[in-house]
Amino acid sequence: MKNSPKKLVIASRESALAMWQAKHIQARLQALYPNCEVSILGMTTTGDQILDSPLARIGGKGLFVKELETALANGSADLAVHSMKDVPMNLPEGFAMAATGEREDPRDAFVSNNFAGLEDLPHGSIVGTSSLRRQSQLQARFPHLKIESLRGNVQTRLRKLDEGQYAAIILAAAGLIRLGLDDRIRQLIAPQNSIPAVGQGALGIEINAARTDLLEVLAPLNHIDTQLCVEAERGMSRALAGSCTVPLGAYAVREGDEISITGFVASVDGKQMLRETVRGSINNAEAVGKALANQLIAKGADKILAALEHVK
Repeated sequence: MKNSPKKLVIASRESALAMWQAKHIQARLQALYPNCEVSILGMTTTGDQILDSPLARIGGKGLFVKELETALANGSADLAVHSMKDVPMNLPEGFAMAATGEREDPRDAFVSNNFAGLEDLPHGSIVGTSSLRRQSQLQARFPHLKIESLRGNVQTRLRKLDEGQYAAIILAAAGLIRLGLDDRIRQLIAPQNSIPAVGQGALGIEINAARTDLLEVLAPLNHIDTQLCVEAERGMSRALAGSCTVPLGAYAVREGDEISITGFVASVDGKQMLRETVRGSINNAEAVGKALANQLIAKGADKILAALEHVK
């Protein structure tokens, strides 16, 4: 590269998982640019500070990225590393995603000290999750279980399980694997039984849109298959105005020159559940996601979403 950067600052949340992600990108950049000094600016976000309310109630996933974007805007950081599932469907003006890192296992993980899988949980067992997406799918399959809100970082959630507050908890497998905690996973839930969150397992690298000089610098970190699949998933969610206040999920895989994407929209109690699968060309991944959204709307997804909007 003609102009290898001399210095790069990565903005990151300070949770153990966020710092793992930032250090992973730091190591990749240092390998690419040995003469570049790559440092991490740790920050606490509003989403990390408010832990006594469900995310859906306090403003959603954007709470985990706002402070990092401020650092990008004022120049105290060059790039920010996010879990793609935490990135709002529409970036604020002035920001851009420069790269999408290769996806880790996208599945949800069942974690319990006493039970081997969801099917083994007795009637009335308390399952912890912070996600309406997981809650709706769990309630649809296992109406006899009791779902309770679970917030905090991965270690906090595991501690609450170990203290006996829950019979089991559901977490993203990717986070447990990245933190070296995959021995806690008792069961990986197949995507057809728990459709993952949009972008689950993928890392996003965000920049100030004015910093076009960084596009070439960060291009080697982009994993094209992951980028295309996440674009399709985000296309579906964007078309449905998806946020963490809505129980929906989507999971796309690349199959040759096509993308196959499965998505769902549900009521929180799981009693209304719509799901569809769509295939289309990799040349317009977002349009494949939109086509999925349109099929769900044709089945009545807009009515489910309008009812949820009314409840809020």
